[in-house]
Amino acid sequence: MGCRNTKNHLAWILPAQLCSHRPRLSWGRDFPYKTLEIRRGLCHAWYCQSPLQQAGVRGHRLVSGAGDIKLTKDGNVLLQEMQIQHPTASLIAKVATAQDDITGDGTTSNVLIIGELLKQADLYISEGLHPRIVAEGFEIAKEKALEVLEQVKVTKEMDRETLIDVARTSLRTKVHTELADILTEAVVDSVLAVRKQDEPIDLHMVEIMEMKHKSETDTALIRGLVLDHGARHPDMKKRVEDAYVLTCNVSLEYEKTEVSSGFFYKSAEEREKLVKAERKFIEDRVNKIIDLKRRVCGDSDKGFVVINQKGIDPFSLDALAKEGIVALRRAKRRNMERLTLACGGSAMNSVEDLTPDCLGHAGLVYEYTLGEEKYTFIEKCDNPRSVTLLIRGPNKHTLTQIKDAVRDGLRAVKNAIEDGCVVPGAGALEVAVANALVKHKPNVKGRAQLGVQAFADALLIIPKVLAQNSGYDPQETLVKVQTEHAESGQLTGVDLNTGEPMVAAAAGIWDNYNVKKQLLHSCTVIASNILLVDEIMRAGMSSLKG
Repeated sequence: MGCRNTKNHLAWILPAQLCSHRPRLSWGRDFPYKTLEIRRGLCHAWYCQSPLQQAGVRGHRLVSGAGDIKLTKDGNVLLQEMQIQHPTASLIAKVATAQDDITGDGTTSNVLIIGELLKQADLYISEGLHPRIVAEGFEIAKEKALEVLEQVKVTKEMDRETLIDVARTSLRTKVHTELADILTEAVVDSVLAVRKQDEPIDLHMVEIMEMKHKSETDTALIRGLVLDHGARHPDMKKRVEDAYVLTCNVSLEYEKTEVSSGFFYKSAEEREKLVKAERKFIEDRVNKIIDLKRRVCGDSDKGFVVINQKGIDPFSLDALAKEGIVALRRAKRRNMERLTLACGGSAMNSVEDLTPDCLGHAGLVYEYTLGEEKYTFIEKCDNPRSVTLLIRGPNKHTLTQIKDAVRDGLRAVKNAIEDGCVVPGAGALEVAVANALVKHKPNVKGRAQLGVQAFADALLIIPKVLAQNSGYDPQETLVKVQTEHAESGQLTGVDLNTGEPMVAAAAGIWDNYNVKKQLLHSCTVIASNILLVDEIMRAGMSSLKG
């Protein structure tokens, strides 16, 4: 019975088994129960099929309890947003989410392969084969698959062209082809900008800023920073060039003391002296910033920008504006480190020891107004180590979809650089592993051969779904690909534009090595665990008295 035909049937049976007040045991060797568990996993896998494709428009529209709508082709987003109640489906979803946390990709493939492993195992279990024998075959097949993975991986220099191929392969599964090609170069250049030799790549140094404006194809890489606020004084310049940038965390406004304190005065004159003393305390700080500006700028047309994490009161803003200084207050904490990496200089916590060495530099700083919102662009920085991906789109749904795609693309490029190798995509790896397992099967003793065969058949779900989601006959396409692989000896995948076999490496379609490695490990473990479950019962305090 296919997954689509059993969903309604399962919806009636499962609550009776799993939600009863009196725990009801269902033994793993009981065929109807085991089949039910397997098919629940299959139903979960079926929902995740459509995100797996190289290019196209298929995806999911998620509607929350509050009526919020979310469009996605990302398997991880789909699994996180779905309301999953059944324990088997929940287990599969958690593994797929863990896959995304570790590698950043492969969630859809993870769910599909687990579902197909269960489906293939069901064929043998229904004929009386013990689930443990199948699980042993899975383990043997996994070890052989990892050997094949080591053999077919391609170690190459991770230059810009190779990284573009890796990013394009990932992004085209999330957004349409035209947008994916635009995002590809921006994603690769952003990772290369923040990359430091012999140090881990910190993707937090790539700021992802959303702007509901224009179309999605206007998304661009800003070699600097974009702040989601502007200057707070009407007389401050909206655009400065060749600007010094002072990044600081200094309060330029009157603040209450941290401990309870009071001031008692006997006359209005004493109170006036207190106000002047408080004002002078702030003015001294502002004057030191102004003195630094005069020292470095002199009579030139160079600009001077102050970006402060704390507040700046109106009197201080007015004094800075008169000197031609652009001041931004209450900058987000996460941007303070990015500012120094993008512009240079040092973040100052005091104005007592301000020197020209603590200043950064930006070629252009300007304010951009969009409706009631203001953005400050800091561009043309010298060798920036922190950059911004400015995502544009006409609506919230488009922005969210692009943001999810960009994050996956960044992780794909990072993984490729750290692995130092890639593997052919387009289903080529799965076809090669399945072929190797079929050849290896005679070397396996006993009935565990059936588990190896089931594993080989399950891996072929990837090229099948790729072909099916592109409008081609999955069986016919798979036969062509397997035949071409056997005859040529090359890693052959599915060309989604024609439905014909192609050499994935020649077409520049690459997947991440660590994604495939993690995939083989996690799918085998979870499928085996589900098969070896003896019983499911509701845990907790018993409702029976006495």
